[in-house]
Amino acid sequence: MNASISLSRRLCGIAGALTLVPLLAVRGLAADSSERSYTFNKDATGKPPAGFVEALTGEGGPVKWHVIEAGDAPSGKQVVAQLSQDSTGTRYPLLILDDFSAKDVEVSVKFKPVSGKVDQAAGIVWRWQDKDNYLVVRANALENNVVAYKTLAGKRTSIGIKGDARAYGVKAEVPSNKWNTLRVRMVGNTAEIYLDEKKLFEVENDAITSAGKVGLWTKADSVIQFDDLKVTPLDKN
Repeated sequence: MNASISLSRRLCGIAGALTLVPLLAVRGLAADSSERSYTFNKDATGKPPAGFVEALTGEGGPVKWHVIEAGDAPSGKQVVAQLSQDSTGTRYPLLILDDFSAKDVEVSVKFKPVSGKVDQAAGIVWRWQDKDNYLVVRANALENNVVAYKTLAGKRTSIGIKGDARAYGVKAEVPSNKWNTLRVRMVGNTAEIYLDEKKLFEVENDAITSAGKVGLWTKADSVIQFDDLKVTPLDKN
């Protein structure tokens, strides 16, 4: 008799747990709603990190994204770096997180501009549809500014800031050979842009309204190191 009662209780517990799974999803607590973090410390050096794919917008030679060792890495001893130095001005190397897609999203990354005579630009890509269609915000150490763009059919166009549609981003100190943090948070058609946890500006844009992938971006001969990439989907379940 006691064994039967015990078995009944265990069966009830299993049924309750199974019932709880869809309830969690309805409440927005599904596994894909949590933050993802990438420090690249478990990836093999000398090649792109696992789960990411290389791409190129524009012209110029092949991109070169490698995991490398860095003594001043913010987390651990490894970072991912864009190492190619092709100076073609309309060349935009991309490193895309392949198994992720969201419409509303928050993405942050730590970056260090290392070198570049044409540019020292580090960017975050989101709502990425393909190599020629996405949104991007970048910080440039040579220009000391932060600018948001839309890339459509391979053509990059700046997005004016909220309140001043003609503005070319904002001026901000972006030191070379120092770790900085860039962050974007987009919900609906509004994106908030932050540098080193300071909110710089907002942009409104309806150019790309579909869910898309996220990733990292550089320009021309920019050699940039990246670490502590954090991605949080904000889509409502």
